[in-house]
Amino acid sequence: MKWTTKMVGATTAIGAIYTLVSAALRSGGYPKATGRYDTALVLGAKVKRGGEPTKALQYRLDAAAVYAKQHPHVQLVVSGGQGFDEDATEASVMKRYLMAQGIAEARITEEDRSTSTYENILFTRQLLPDLKHVTIVSNDYHLERAKVLARWQGLNVDTLAAKTPGGIRRKVREREKLAILRAWLFGR
Repeated sequence: MKWTTKMVGATTAIGAIYTLVSAALRSGGYPKATGRYDTALVLGAKVKRGGEPTKALQYRLDAAAVYAKQHPHVQLVVSGGQGFDEDATEASVMKRYLMAQGIAEARITEEDRSTSTYENILFTRQLLPDLKHVTIVSNDYHLERAKVLARWQGLNVDTLAAKTPGGIRRKVREREKLAILRAWLFGR
């Protein structure tokens, strides 16, 4: 009897945590960016051979370009280092892409050392030590964790959601639920 009670309790707890994290994942896009913050941090993602953005990164950059054109006072930080299988830093690919979209080079700052979302924010804070408010630009599934990590580092945030490519949507959303839980607990 005790074993059954423990199993029911554990299953209920796991179900409650899963539901809570799922709800948080869906609310990641709030508060929505309105142009009130002067800096937007575009989080990096994998780049393809030849220095081309993947579809997920392209969606982030397209959202950032539209936003930057709507809010010409906003400075962009493109953040992402170079993975072992990448020809260039994510930041350099992102900067080149945004410039091709008509964003002036003077509006773009590169953070090119980070290899994780936590480091994107940490190293951006090191580049801009007076940064207190930031708009985070990423795919919709990724925003809740990015907000949590930024808040752990003392930033006020709003968000700009880019869509997630259909081919990876289910996989990344399920994986992200565990990452959100880790961010809530440990700030990483």
